[in-house]
Amino acid sequence: MSADRAYSSLKPDEVALFRAAVKDAQPIASQGRVLPARILPAAIPRSLLRDEQSVLVDSLSDHIAWDDGVESGEELIFLRPGLRRDTLRKMRRGHWVIQDELDLHGMISTEARLAVTIFLATCRKRDLRCVRIIHGKGLGSKNREGVLRSKIKNWLMQKDEVLAFCQARAVDGGSGAVIVLLKSV
Repeated sequence: MSADRAYSSLKPDEVALFRAAVKDAQPIASQGRVLPARILPAAIPRSLLRDEQSVLVDSLSDHIAWDDGVESGEELIFLRPGLRRDTLRKMRRGHWVIQDELDLHGMISTEARLAVTIFLATCRKRDLRCVRIIHGKGLGSKNREGVLRSKIKNWLMQKDEVLAFCQARAVDGGSGAVIVLLKSV
C-alpha cells in the first residue's frame, strides 16, 4: 500500500502531526536476513485419501457376522436386504448370462483380495451385471481346506455394488466358484 493511500483517510492535521513525530526516525540497517520460503505440503488428491481410508476399513473388517442374510450350510449364499428371494433361485438356475469371470487360483489372500476389488470395479465401469469368481475348492491347500472360499464371502458382503451371490452351478464351477449379481450403473 502506498503512503499516499494510507494517509488519504486521515485529516491533514493528523498527517502533519504524524510526520512531525517520526521526522528523526532512521530506517533500520539491513542485517542480510532472508525470510525462509514457505514450504507447502505435497498436494494429495482427496479421492486418494478416501480410497486409502476405504482400503483400511476393508482390511480391518475381514470377519463379518455371517448369519446376516445367509443361509446355513456349506453353500455360499448372500442376498441384500430388500431383494426378492427368487433372485437367488434365478441365479442358481442360470437365469442371467455370466458376462465375465475372475480366476483366483494360485493367489495368496492379499493378492486375491486386491484382484477381487479391481475386478468388481472394472465390471461396474463396464456395466456388467452377472459375473463369476472362481476361488477353487482348496484341494491343493494345506489341510485341503479352501482359504479363499472362506474369505471371498466376507469380501463380497462388504462391497456395496454386490446385490447377491451364490455357489455356481456344477457346469459353472460348483463349490469352487460363486456367481455374483452386481448393481447396475
